[in-house]
Amino acid sequence: MRIEDRYLVLQCKRGNRNALRRIYERHRDYLLVVAIALSHDAHLAEDAVQDTFVAFAQKVPEFRLTGSLRAYLAACTANRVRDLLRRRRRACDIPPDCPPAESEEPVRTVAANEELELLSGALAKLPEEQREVIVLRIHGRMRFRVIATLQNTSVNTVKGRYRYGIQKLRSILDSEGFP
Repeated sequence: MRIEDRYLVLQCKRGNRNALRRIYERHRDYLLVVAIALSHDAHLAEDAVQDTFVAFAQKVPEFRLTGSLRAYLAACTANRVRDLLRRRRRACDIPPDCPPAESEEPVRTVAANEELELLSGALAKLPEEQREVIVLRIHGRMRFRVIATLQNTSVNTVKGRYRYGIQKLRSILDSEGFP
């Protein structure tokens, strides 16, 4: 998969629009799951993923793939979700520790069944930093070191956020009767 991503990036640099479309098709659903898990809002998640690909397309000429394209795009998407949530809070004057409101639209990608909806709701109840670490670690398959760099904090802090977040998640799910 990594070789194909490298090939597609090279083709994008040469102006091949079909290669950009293939990158989008390969990673869109994955990035949407990450964005929804971080924001708990399908509309915001779609905007974040779209913005990520627009920015990627604009940066392709000078872009240099040094690791996993999927991890790079997931980090970009997480940053964009964070920016959009910050902007929404400023516009609506919502306190930063307030969990995001649930989306009224059914989330086709994540909430395929009742258990996923319950899990998504439980994730939304976690503090933003813990939710982000859990989502990036589990869905993004990122290492703690990469997450620490992304969050501009130490690896130990990220590991603590992950551990406490998982404990809170278990507690929330136990209280809601998750099987």
